[in-house]
Amino acid sequence: MSTNHRRWDSLGGVAIGLTVACAVLTSSAASAGPKSKVVSTENGPVRGIVTSTMQEFLGIPYAAAPVGDLRWKPPRPHARWHGALDASAFGNHCPQPPSPFGRPSVTEDCLFLNVYTPLESNHGKPHRRPVMMWIHGGALFLGESDDYDPTRLLEAGDVIVVTINYRLGALGFLAHPALSAESPHHASGNYGLMDQQFALQWVQRNIANFGGDPDNVTVFGQSAGGLSVQTHLASPTAANLFHKAIVESGAYSLAQPPLAVAEARGAAFATLVGCSDQTAACLRAVPAATLLANQGGTGFVPNLDGNLLPQSISAAFASGEFNHVPVIEGSTHDEWRLFVALNQEFVSGPLTPAQYPAAIASTLGIPAAVVPVFLAEYPLANYPSPSIALGALGTDGIFACNARISAQRLSAHVPTFEYEFNDANAPQLFLPPVSFPYGAYHAAELQYLFPLAAEVPAPPLSADQGQLSEAMVRYWVEFARTGDPNSSETPVWPEYEAATDQIESFVPPAPETETGFNADHKCGFWASLGG
Repeated sequence: MSTNHRRWDSLGGVAIGLTVACAVLTSSAASAGPKSKVVSTENGPVRGIVTSTMQEFLGIPYAAAPVGDLRWKPPRPHARWHGALDASAFGNHCPQPPSPFGRPSVTEDCLFLNVYTPLESNHGKPHRRPVMMWIHGGALFLGESDDYDPTRLLEAGDVIVVTINYRLGALGFLAHPALSAESPHHASGNYGLMDQQFALQWVQRNIANFGGDPDNVTVFGQSAGGLSVQTHLASPTAANLFHKAIVESGAYSLAQPPLAVAEARGAAFATLVGCSDQTAACLRAVPAATLLANQGGTGFVPNLDGNLLPQSISAAFASGEFNHVPVIEGSTHDEWRLFVALNQEFVSGPLTPAQYPAAIASTLGIPAAVVPVFLAEYPLANYPSPSIALGALGTDGIFACNARISAQRLSAHVPTFEYEFNDANAPQLFLPPVSFPYGAYHAAELQYLFPLAAEVPAPPLSADQGQLSEAMVRYWVEFARTGDPNSSETPVWPEYEAATDQIESFVPPAPETETGFNADHKCGFWASLGG
């Protein structure tokens, strides 16, 4: 599939939604075709294109290709180039398996970013635009930068948007004793997160040439991209690289495994791919396709490597030992219904009452003996179907209450704004119908922030949904500009305080402040479990 198609992505295990981007190939600044624009970077000039709505600089390499001896190494600077680099088309995206949600790839030369600027560039002028760097989701093993079209953000907020690729799956997150032995920090894994921070460093050094303000950078992402943002908040190596943070459905993994646990998993993986000698040389010789075929499909998480992430996200937020910047933290009302469709209905048909207990055990990774505790809290009699019941349980225990925990802990130290996306009729853009309504599913909010044209045409947003979309976009860009999402153009969104427990509910046609989130998602029950 060509890179100028728009598409969605969602993850396995913990998903993502992808919105979309349309790459407009350019000729030069001549007559009939799109005009071109040249901007200098530290590695050489780049020639982007000028469309009817923005300036696009696509496929800019921000690090050396992580191939050969650089596989499973921290990102390195890219060599300089001579002459203007063609930045009119997206670069390769990182290796990932075939899936209904993204284009497969085995190309490891994939560390590219895209810069989108308004038509008036302000190059060389004192005024600099706020910068928003987007990190895509995909359970840290799927996704690509070129699926997100920032047109609405640019038009609404006079901002610059950067989207990035980063190493995924085993290539991005494998920890192994042999790799740790090579490291000056005696650690391994988290290479995809290192890529993201390297891209943030690139932004610091280069974005002024595009008219951006390196002292006003917002990092934002959804699902695994949101988890990445939380990780950078907790990471001392990300200090001063960004000044605001937006986390969309990213609080699903507040506790990370120790390096030793990640290394043990890596050793088992090495055996699986034919490296029973457990050497780095053997691992680096394994074809990317073999790595992808053996890495599984349930997603990845960072590890506590002692350097990029010395303590868990949960501990960092609780202690206040994180990068103190304003934060938006949020989730969707029916996150887990997407995964009920992916993991249950598409595998074995609609969930039956008899299958419900085992599905709870599988969802939460708990023994069968513990399941009755959850059956008592989420009895089938209280829900229209077993699928809706499981969707509520997964939403509450994995996403919603963790987002609330994050907001509570962050708000003790920094300005924090919590939201819940609540449009129960959000269009489903990348999965076929199932036996239950998707509701406000995981990734549903992305189409309200990014223009999207799915491969299978979907209904456009209604007038009320369009009004909600305008409010959300305004919140995002105002927050990027000032650290406060409020403006005269949107309903008041109160700063989160644990005492009042107010969040902003994104319901069409206009957001509303609510206080029922805790009860709705049974967060007291989940807190009683010690999670």
